[in-house]
Amino acid sequence: MQIKLDDLSSIEVALLLQEHLQEMRETSPLESVHALDLTELKDASVQFWTAWDGQELAGCAAIKKLDDQHAEIKSMRTAKKFKHQGVASQLLQHIIVQAKVGEYKNLSLETGSMDYFLPAHALYLKHGFSFCGPFSDYQEDPNSKFMSLDLTHII
Repeated sequence: MQIKLDDLSSIEVALLLQEHLQEMRETSPLESVHALDLTELKDASVQFWTAWDGQELAGCAAIKKLDDQHAEIKSMRTAKKFKHQGVASQLLQHIIVQAKVGEYKNLSLETGSMDYFLPAHALYLKHGFSFCGPFSDYQEDPNSKFMSLDLTHII
């Protein structure tokens, strides 16, 4: 598996992100969908990585700078063909390292609260995240769960 910084220009990436947005809209009420679209992911505040197995896109993940000490995970997605093969764990480990390299002190995320999102909760808990309250511009929402990782304790 090769993980690389990506410019979001390939059709494979566009299709995976389209699938991600569609699934989030089918799973959560529209007002509770906080996934970024392709244009928003190209913002200078976002770093976006893709995981490749040869020529096949296996997954993607991004971090968005909230301020000099805090970043948010965005667009974590594993391609259907690669589910349950450790792609999400590899991407998450990679972006945690990249957040440390970027000298962030906290890495947070918003995800859904429905049963559909239980595997995501388990993934983040496994990697040291804990549930927290809303951060940045988020508000309390029964359809959202918020998690954070204190990077100052990560070597």
